[in-house]
Amino acid sequence: MTDADFDYEDLGLVAGLEIHQQLDTATKLFCACPTELREPEAADHTFTRYLHPTKSELGEIDDAALEESMVDREFEYLAYDTTCLVEEDDEPPHRVDREAMETAMEIGRLMDMNVVDQVNVMRKIVVDGSNTTGFQRSMLVANDGEIATSDGPVGIEDMLLEEESCQRVEETDDGVRFSLDRLGIPLVEIGTKPDISSPEQAREAAQRIGMLLRSTGKVKRGLGTIRQDVNVSIAEGARIELKGVQSLEDIDDLVRNEVRRQVELVDIADELGERDAAVGEPQDVTAVFEDTDSGVIGGALDSGGAVQAVRLQGFDGLVGREIQPDRRLGTEFSDHAKRHGAGGIFHTDELPAYGVTEDEVERLREAVDAGPEDAVALVADDPQTAELAIEAVVERAETALEGVPEETRDALQDGTSRYLRPLPGAARMYPETDVPPVEPDPSEVETPELLTEKVARYESDHGLDSGLAEQVAYGQRWPLFESVVAEGVDATLAAGVLESTLTELRRDDVPVERLSDTHLRETLALVDGGDVPREGVEDLLTALAEEPDLTAEEAVDREDLGGVSDDEVREAVAEVVERNADQVTEEGMGAFSGLMGECMGALRGKADGDTVSSVLREEIQKRA
Repeated sequence: MTDADFDYEDLGLVAGLEIHQQLDTATKLFCACPTELREPEAADHTFTRYLHPTKSELGEIDDAALEESMVDREFEYLAYDTTCLVEEDDEPPHRVDREAMETAMEIGRLMDMNVVDQVNVMRKIVVDGSNTTGFQRSMLVANDGEIATSDGPVGIEDMLLEEESCQRVEETDDGVRFSLDRLGIPLVEIGTKPDISSPEQAREAAQRIGMLLRSTGKVKRGLGTIRQDVNVSIAEGARIELKGVQSLEDIDDLVRNEVRRQVELVDIADELGERDAAVGEPQDVTAVFEDTDSGVIGGALDSGGAVQAVRLQGFDGLVGREIQPDRRLGTEFSDHAKRHGAGGIFHTDELPAYGVTEDEVERLREAVDAGPEDAVALVADDPQTAELAIEAVVERAETALEGVPEETRDALQDGTSRYLRPLPGAARMYPETDVPPVEPDPSEVETPELLTEKVARYESDHGLDSGLAEQVAYGQRWPLFESVVAEGVDATLAAGVLESTLTELRRDDVPVERLSDTHLRETLALVDGGDVPREGVEDLLTALAEEPDLTAEEAVDREDLGGVSDDEVREAVAEVVERNADQVTEEGMGAFSGLMGECMGALRGKADGDTVSSVLREEIQKRA
């Protein structure tokens, strides 16, 4: 079955979103440290931790935290000259950042949400190393809102204000290395109700929420500052959380592929039921491969490893069945094995291959008593890893008999997903005792102008075309645009420089990120006042980007970018026309295009193109 064959209503597709957006505040959520990211090379010290799950108030341990803790890893943290004791978990957290709380309430207003009377901070158990404490602090700020989509309204279940996790730097031989610069940046988590009924609506809802967030002007921009999780299920399937969607462009593909995966898994379960399928017990089959030519298996055995295998009764032909593009049921088994340190698995639907011979496959089947309708999965690794990995395969194969297991999956860039961990439950939450409750006052905040409304205003008030108006409104420099226009700078000039010119310079590898608002404000004032021709803007901004300590006026003097008088323009143009007198006599105004470029070159961009054009036409007409 292809995606085009799916009737999402008939399948009972239900989806919801969780949007995680970093806020652009001056300090972090529970301390006074800055929210700017640092390069790992700037770290001035490190420390390590080992994390373990704790019980909730009811004495329960969350399944996701428990599975994570089964993987023994060391977590190393890079700390900086800005790192404080709160971030290192050597000091209790401070009070909730006021700016972050106010921004969260603004976002709530934009989504017609109700702000709660009292905000209480909770601890959410996280033992994957992404927080030095072993938990993430989170608080409910608002609930029961709504956004509009073309397929109907989508309810907003709740909005949480949370601390961002550490930034994962790299895997190490002993575990994972994290950077503390991101830890504690304020983050809102917005969860929709399960009102989404198609992949297209999921993408549209995410785009709408993104627009509302950016309308505040108080959210961070750039890669990694916003992440989308998508919850997907079909009537005969189960709720799946697709974690860490980086791009809005991927959401509809991820939903389609998850629907396909669940449809295939339900169909596989039905067929396994008809075959009276079952999962056997793991067995050591090392002896089968003592003289193997398989590099993977042989390498494991040469290092003192073992081969563990399990008979999958009635699974023949189904382990290799594709359930997502280029991903099979066997890939699901392999994902679970990898969680315990194995490199992957082999299974008989794909063998003989990878150096495993047909004779070895037959002996493998004999060793586990597998018949023609059975499949066999195997893992080759050090003895402990092989045992843990094959047990994970057994557990996943048993859930295949039932259909679709609930789980959290990692969203991949190709629109597919892989197993990450079990779905977290309520046992991972318990109260934070170090931070007092907050009683928010929604009357302290105003409802910001939507970006869509801003676009319309730029068109009507400033005469910008729709494309340029949208670029400015959705860009990061609209506050500067509004400020310079209020000071009298031409709106079209300001919009063109802040969007088109800076984009072109960035493509030419000019370090435009080094340009401050002051640089841009001074540049626009000089150009609008006629002190620098428009043709000199790129050279001026390039000079400022390369030497940020300069003022715009200093850069104009150093680069000799100042404008020329009308008399100097006329003199330069007359010289060009005189040099090309024969061409002008012969072609008349037909010579204009060629001579225009020569005139601009002679003036070295110091004169406005409209002025040069007008003078050139006059000079040609004199001689024609």
